[in-house]
Amino acid sequence: MATYATPPRMIVFGAIDFAAAVARIGAFLGYRVTVCDARPVFATAPRFPDADEVVVDWPHRYLRAELDAGRVDARTAVCVLTHDPKFDVPVLALALRHPLAFVGAMGSRRTHDERRKQLREAGVSVAQLDRLAAPIGLDLGGRTPEETAVSVAAQIVAGRWGGTGRALAKLAGPIHRPE
Repeated sequence: MATYATPPRMIVFGAIDFAAAVARIGAFLGYRVTVCDARPVFATAPRFPDADEVVVDWPHRYLRAELDAGRVDARTAVCVLTHDPKFDVPVLALALRHPLAFVGAMGSRRTHDERRKQLREAGVSVAQLDRLAAPIGLDLGGRTPEETAVSVAAQIVAGRWGGTGRALAKLAGPIHRPE
């Protein structure tokens, strides 16, 4: 008898153009993708055809319900793309307090510095903050939503398998690490 693990989850908070590209690459990588945003005008299934589900809810409220139901685990990737502290801070404070595979947030370095301050004020420890990948993604020099999604996916994959994010041509030793 064969058994199969459920696919890992990717939850994308913020129904913006970048979220559509991140959802697309998340699905390509085999994640069960959810896009969540509190704004019903943006969080619509037609805008996110590659997402397994599109949810209209406050990000922190949705994540709390998923955690309580046991539908989020240590394989889950959370990508916060909302660019709004009223959404970012509560969901990141919650996500960083749980052993998720990846927690990343979009924004400038200035936005990230302010976000870190707000998260500390919300009681997030320095160790928990150190888990936050922000600004999200690896430095690939991309500009478009699709290029940004590749950099986000590269960071998630590197974290999952212990990659460095450096060019293979600059490294010695085996290309694939043992599992």
